[in-house]
Amino acid sequence: MTAQVTTPTELLAKYDVPSPRYTSYPTVPFWDEKPLTEAAWMLHVKQAFDKTNDTDGISVYMHLPFCEKLCTYCGCNKRITKNHAVEEPYIVAILKEWERYLQVFGRRPRITELHLGGGTPTFFGAENLKLMLGKLLEKAELAPDAALSIEVHPNATNAEQLQVLYDLGFRRLSVGIQDFDIKVQFVINRIQTFEKTKEIFDAAREIGYTSINGDIIYGLPMQTADSVRHTIERVKELRPERIAFYSYAHVPWKSKAQRRYSEADLPEPSVKRGLYEMGRAMLEEAGYVEIGLDHFALPTDELYLAAQNGALHRNFMGYTPRHTELLIGLGCSSISDTGTAFMQNIKDVEPYEAAVEMGILPILKGHELTAEDRLIRQHITNLMCQFKTEWDEAVAPYFVDALVRLQPLAEDGLVEYSNTGIQILPAGHPFVRNIAMCLDARLWSQQPTTPVFSKSV
Repeated sequence: MTAQVTTPTELLAKYDVPSPRYTSYPTVPFWDEKPLTEAAWMLHVKQAFDKTNDTDGISVYMHLPFCEKLCTYCGCNKRITKNHAVEEPYIVAILKEWERYLQVFGRRPRITELHLGGGTPTFFGAENLKLMLGKLLEKAELAPDAALSIEVHPNATNAEQLQVLYDLGFRRLSVGIQDFDIKVQFVINRIQTFEKTKEIFDAAREIGYTSINGDIIYGLPMQTADSVRHTIERVKELRPERIAFYSYAHVPWKSKAQRRYSEADLPEPSVKRGLYEMGRAMLEEAGYVEIGLDHFALPTDELYLAAQNGALHRNFMGYTPRHTELLIGLGCSSISDTGTAFMQNIKDVEPYEAAVEMGILPILKGHELTAEDRLIRQHITNLMCQFKTEWDEAVAPYFVDALVRLQPLAEDGLVEYSNTGIQILPAGHPFVRNIAMCLDARLWSQQPTTPVFSKSV
């Protein structure tokens, strides 16, 4: 099939549509409506644990939702408060939820990955972090190569917290940067100096952290080519091992704080894509390699090495260099994954704490994957992590409609395909979400009636 000549601007206009980020399949809006009982969920958990704990181990995600200030761009589940008395009851709830899982496991879990997200996890003081994590880990075994990481806001993090975390086994930080331009910082309500950010980088490296990720967002309100260029130049001085350079998701129907500004304050779609292309070129010139969707890593980093040897995986925590069958999510709104089922916790803090206090697993909703779900999930994951996927002739009938949907992308030179596989071409890398959508059987059979996803590009 011969690719037609299409300009980058035309491609952008054609494919910049709402689409999932595919940290799961099926994506949350398309989970089954039937309720998932606690008994059914725990059966999935036990089966996954028994299958892989002794080999691959398990992953644990802890959602710590509190922030002292509201960053208006943020679409995460969070609670804004300056009242640090909220820490103690939340810790009690998380540890009690963990105990429920320990009872089901029946023996010590072997943790190979532990990640703290938020919110602002370093809202919690050093002593409370030590208490919470110490209690969680005392009944578990850490794998020798376990990856322990935490998301930090430089304005809410200090060396004492970093030292406590390091002593517990943490070696990786993800530092929120977003943009160093003061005009952008003002409108997103996140005033953060380069000097304060560098202070956290320096403290972490002095303590002994071996991998730091820097988050940068393109497409923010009031953002320009000059502000992105300036930000990346400063980030290059910090030299993080990894960089997440991702698109701002404008979802005001979900995150009301984004109504502080309007679509008129955002870069035009063609300008926004130009910000990414410029940033990507700058990062590649500085020695970073693009990994999957919106992620870059130095060739010495574990994420790069995983991408090279085919071990890169994608889950609710994003890209990871290791794959575990079982991911346990603790805390409000967190999502767990057994490979055969998903479950999301109650989103609001107080109802979550009340359910756990009553001895009830705080299930908001769940989904048991069908055989077709698991098949499609694997191939979407392959596309997101490797930019290619292959399947046997026996399952080719599942992908007939997907290949039909891929034809326009092939004509535009973004992808090549056959009856048994898909290869995303370099020009198609920015459109990997669009390509994955072609395989998304649930999306095409159950089109939502209200806005759900951010734009794909």
